Amino acid sequence: MRRLVVTLIVLGVLLVAADRAAAWAAENRLASMAEQQAARYDLTAQDTSVQIGGFGFLPQVAKEEFSSVTMTMTKPTFSDVPGENLEVKMTGVHVPRAVVTGGDAAVTVDSTDIRLALSPAEVAKLAARGTGLGGLKMEAVEGKLRAKLTLGTFDFDVAVTPTAKNGRVALTVDEIAGDVPAAARDLLKARLARGISLPKLPYDATLKEVAVENGNVVLIATAANLKLNA
Repeated sequence: MRRLVVTLIVLGVLLVAADRAAAWAAENRLASMAEQQAARYDLTAQDTSVQIGGFGFLPQVAKEEFSSVTMTMTKPTFSDVPGENLEVKMTGVHVPRAVVTGGDAAVTVDSTDIRLALSPAEVAKLAARGTGLGGLKMEAVEGKLRAKLTLGTFDFDVAVTPTAKNGRVALTVDEIAGDVPAAARDLLKARLARGISLPKLPYDATLKEVAVENGNVVLIATAANLKLNA
């Protein structure tokens, strides 16, 4: 009985090790495919990693479907716009066995959620281009985005709320305190209301939401019918 128990434990350890080794190889393979696909959208990154979710890698290989795959890119750049990080979470990932073994096949994804974090400084640069407000600066303070600039003889330091609107990032100015003429206030609100025209998002994603998290502006988007070619 003791030998049997020891044998079962050893076999269990070997199976787990084999499962993780196979998962590691598949993750590297998928990371390579994702990078190749990303390059078609002028997207590069300092580092790319992939993690396969779900319980048990080999059973999912047998079904040729992974419940989830998460790709993380560090210091991505898309269309010459530098970002802080990019997370792509794919669910319902159909992976032919040929992909795992290094063959020529395509991975198809049922749904894809994308979170792209940009620094407030980069958002300010994009906003300055679209609004014509030279010298515009932005920073995240206690979960809020603040815009700073000078219009004429008036210095502004106002909270702005970024939202997704028709594929753009609209900037709504909160209440402006201080003795500022209505004309100056209206000019600032009108300029920022033009919003930010973004370059084409990775994987033809559609912008759905904008949030301010951990000192960054996060673009939340979804992509349909994502396909990764080997």
